[in-house]
Amino acid sequence: MHPNPSACSLQRRVRRHARNSDAYAWFNVLTGPELFDQVESLLPQHRERLFPPTETLSMFLAQALSADRSCQNAVNQAAVRRALGRLPRCSTHTGAYCRARQRLPMEMARALARYSGRWVAAHTPAPWRWRGRPVRLVDGTTVLMPDTGANQAAYAQPRSQKPGLGFPLCRLVGIVCLGSGAILDAATGRYQGQGGDEQTLLRSILDSLQRGDVLLGDAFYATYFLLCALLERGIDAVFEQHGARRRSTDFRCGRQLGSRDHLIVLHKLAIKPDWMSPADYERAPETVTVRELRTGGKTLVTTLLCPKQTGKSALKALYHNRWHVELDLRNIKTTLGMERLSCQSPEMAIKEIGVYLLAYHLIRLIMAQAALLAERLPRQLSFKHTVQLCIAWDHQAHGIYHDNQLHERLVLIAQQRVGDRPGRIEPRAIKRRPKCYPLLTKPREIARAEVRVYGHPTKLK
Repeated sequence: MHPNPSACSLQRRVRRHARNSDAYAWFNVLTGPELFDQVESLLPQHRERLFPPTETLSMFLAQALSADRSCQNAVNQAAVRRALGRLPRCSTHTGAYCRARQRLPMEMARALARYSGRWVAAHTPAPWRWRGRPVRLVDGTTVLMPDTGANQAAYAQPRSQKPGLGFPLCRLVGIVCLGSGAILDAATGRYQGQGGDEQTLLRSILDSLQRGDVLLGDAFYATYFLLCALLERGIDAVFEQHGARRRSTDFRCGRQLGSRDHLIVLHKLAIKPDWMSPADYERAPETVTVRELRTGGKTLVTTLLCPKQTGKSALKALYHNRWHVELDLRNIKTTLGMERLSCQSPEMAIKEIGVYLLAYHLIRLIMAQAALLAERLPRQLSFKHTVQLCIAWDHQAHGIYHDNQLHERLVLIAQQRVGDRPGRIEPRAIKRRPKCYPLLTKPREIARAEVRVYGHPTKLK
């Protein structure tokens, strides 16, 4: 008898589906002709070098998926591969590889990440959708950049940090597919200042949404003109009500639909916002009818107006899925390591973000394939487990794959299932104390000079 009956039945189910479907369509899309066409169209003019653009991009991706993300480690691995393959010896200095990364077009990684993300989202099966409709999640986050003069000029640090002691922050807003976890598009901007807020960045990527989509977002996005823009495109929205308006919500007003559930009419602001052009302001409708309801301890505002088609319980369950975008951003920033970028210039930093998003979609493609064959949802599989398995498999297989091996890898990925933990609450605090070094309270050059004169301070006990 098999020691693990559930694992044995899972393997049989995967093999049965593999015989009746294109088992590796999701995985092979990255090496298929469609993506090759995208790569070829984005390649710059180049001559034969030690690190051509395609190999440079592959090494860049390997850095994003590696625990040691240094350029030295990437070059060392390339040198070892060449030595084992009996190719001419290459230098282990990083200069040639760093220059090759700089020659990569900035749009290349971002366009490939956008293409692969939209491809995954477009091919999600119907059971992965909400009532047959694609659901998109939106949220913003920030990533730290190295403290260089160029980065400080392009992406300023928060005002709360003293000069010479802070790190530039880059704001990122992404639209995520709920069914697959893929990012359809992402926009980057300054952490503060005009044009760097989440609303502006979201408006710049609204074209990635299609008619019939449902957009979920937190209270920051429940604004009049964004609702107008979504309705004009045939997109429904479910947002948490903005805090300033939530305090004045009166369910006795408007058209009653049920207990603490009504329709209200929003009116256009009499004064045009500074970011909006006069033509767009004039084109916006004078009023918009939306639905307000209280459920699950939250006040929601939505353009899904019919209570018979979408009841309060359905909207409550749908909005609970908004939390997945927080987990997806955590996977990219913490699991893959995008929380702190390493590139020293703004152009390379944006390029690095694109490479991280492309690496994220590599993992999402494999997870989608494993979920499809195992009759599960991608959200039920562990992202970190998939990353660990892929890295371990690549090290053992040395980049050589056979159908049976790919098959077994998908089975292993599908074995680990993420638990359903509704309403989970964890304190935002850490138990393990960091090392007892004092904080750096002055620019590093000044601190170095003081150490030369006075020596290091007494160690803390």
